[in-house]
Amino acid sequence: MMHALLHLKKPCVPGRLNEAGPVPALKESQQMPTDRPSDMSDPPTEAAAPEAGMAGHKSAAAAPAAPYDPSWEALRSRPGYLIRRLNQIHYAMFIEECTAEGITPVQYGILTVLATQPGLDQTAIGFELGLDRTTTADVLRRLEEKGYLERRVNPADRRSRQAYITAEGQRLKDALHAGMQRSQDRFLAPLSAEDRARFMALLTTLVECNNQYGRAAARV
Repeated sequence: MMHALLHLKKPCVPGRLNEAGPVPALKESQQMPTDRPSDMSDPPTEAAAPEAGMAGHKSAAAAPAAPYDPSWEALRSRPGYLIRRLNQIHYAMFIEECTAEGITPVQYGILTVLATQPGLDQTAIGFELGLDRTTTADVLRRLEEKGYLERRVNPADRRSRQAYITAEGQRLKDALHAGMQRSQDRFLAPLSAEDRARFMALLTTLVECNNQYGRAAARV
């Protein structure tokens, strides 16, 4: 089965990044501050008040620029660091939205796969999600212990077992769907609709063109 799935990998198309259009330059207001502002001159003094004894006063001083952080400047130039940080943020948002059920994004992903493709074996499940054998086996065991899936001996190959989502697992997946969607929406909320589409297209291109370097094979 693994051999058949590997043939489904879509080839990386050179220039795919340009399908979403060029990434626009940051507006002046969006550019990150440097170690000091370009102009720190004081604003002009207001005219003296007409009332007796009232002296003119200066406007409030401009807020100081954020201090220069060389470590952050170095880290934010590395896509790997930013992607890892984004994954941490997404994980935290998912847990917040789905905390009542005590399930992780990977566990929810496996339930989603089995709800649409019942009867997959461990190797095929790992291929769908890009998980190594050890992680897949551990997550399947945890879900089985909780009663969310069951495994049966494969009649065509008694050395392997096929996994099936249970009625309780289906109930859980359906109950968590709204929370999962909220976590996705919160995650992308800072972006406009146009930027969300472009962001997803760029992420997809990066995954498809670099998929062979992952620790485990995955369908793309």
